[in-house]
Amino acid sequence: MIAALNRLVDLVEKHLTEEFDVNGLAGALGTTGYHLRRMFSSLAGMPLSEYVRRRRMTVAAADVVRGEDDLLSIAVRHGYGSTEAFGRAFRAVHGATPGDVRRHGGPLRTQPQLRFRLTVEGSIPMDTRIVDRPAFRLVGHATRVPLIHQGINPHIQQHITALPPQEHLRLKALSDTDPGGLLQVCDDLDPDGTEGSELTYLHGVAASRDTPVPDDLDAIEVPAGRWAVFRTAGPHPQALQNTWAATATEWFPSNPWRLRPGPSMVAILERADDFSTATCELWLPVEPT
Repeated sequence: MIAALNRLVDLVEKHLTEEFDVNGLAGALGTTGYHLRRMFSSLAGMPLSEYVRRRRMTVAAADVVRGEDDLLSIAVRHGYGSTEAFGRAFRAVHGATPGDVRRHGGPLRTQPQLRFRLTVEGSIPMDTRIVDRPAFRLVGHATRVPLIHQGINPHIQQHITALPPQEHLRLKALSDTDPGGLLQVCDDLDPDGTEGSELTYLHGVAASRDTPVPDDLDAIEVPAGRWAVFRTAGPHPQALQNTWAATATEWFPSNPWRLRPGPSMVAILERADDFSTATCELWLPVEPT
């Protein structure tokens, strides 16, 4: 995976002024575009699209400062059809217009070319198991929420607290397969993992495919497949979020599995009354590399 990510960075650099085929590269490297983009965003701390934009504007800034070409020529060279579109992208990265930078030589915010390296850590073993599950369905109350990387997501919290206590009991009664109990489900996640991008959040349970779904509940059909299940315990949600991050930085680079499209699920096994600490299981859909 580290080699694949570095090959991706090289391809970005080679085709900086044009579009390139991430899925085609991933296939040639024996992985998938979905997994490659998810790992890139987790390890780089930014979506692939944002990295490309920053690199393009870093190189374009040198052309602007040199002043040898007009701004329209520079815009077209770097993949923009107008000076207006180029100027918006340029300002978003550098905080100044191309004209200002041409006159004053700055300010410039340079994005260095990334290089991924494997740091040997792993001093704390990750409690993981691989589970093969037949097709099932997730049943509950779904809503669209923005992705938030750190801390409690207030949109999810509001969605859950709006449900009456008896609704949780009704949902639990529908649960008849693993993972058991109430689940926090994230689906339709942007592979780039862009903070603020929308995803589907479902508060519900896992049920077998032949379990009837009440008309007032939402359902997500989950095909058969394998899951990596990570057990985590400690301050909530920090311990869970740290484990989620460690799957990208430690577990996937050192294990013969990759992410596949599908919902991620969190099962709360135990928790303090005030939810300050919790023991959880994080279920991620995986397939062999």
